[in-house]
Amino acid sequence: MQSTTTRHEDPSGNHFRFHIPHTHLASAFGDGWFGVRAESFARFFGTPTFLVGQTIIVAIWISLNVAGLTQFDLYPFILLNLAFSLQAAYAAPLILLAQTRQADRDKAHADADARHREDLAKASIERQDLAAQYSAQTLELLRQNTQLTQITQELSQRIDKLTNEIHQRVLAG
Repeated sequence: MQSTTTRHEDPSGNHFRFHIPHTHLASAFGDGWFGVRAESFARFFGTPTFLVGQTIIVAIWISLNVAGLTQFDLYPFILLNLAFSLQAAYAAPLILLAQTRQADRDKAHADADARHREDLAKASIERQDLAAQYSAQTLELLRQNTQLTQITQELSQRIDKLTNEIHQRVLAG
């Protein structure tokens, strides 16, 4: 019996075999402590939790200073502006790095997915060719079977005719 596994199928079931060469792109800032913290920090900037938390802190900051409960950053809130500038100075590069590396990962995964789809298409074409080949073989076998059936029928008729002739000669004789 012929195996149905083609060279394009992965008998081990590793459907991510095209992604393995790109595993080094998994972390945007490296796999160390700094890389993990930097990427999580960059991802945190766009979350509702960060935005709501920052809004609450700024509202408290301004309220305390306007109400006169504290005097550490009076209007025009130069310290608050400095804090925002410092935040922007660190956030922008981290976000850009995360976006760049994410784009690299997305491109690598898209390329791997495209190769996987091409591999599946080749395997599908090979299976279709094999099915067509089996269909042709089946049709040929059916043709041969029909021919053998016709020959068997003709031989049966000849045997019947000869048997009748022998029977007639025996009775006549």
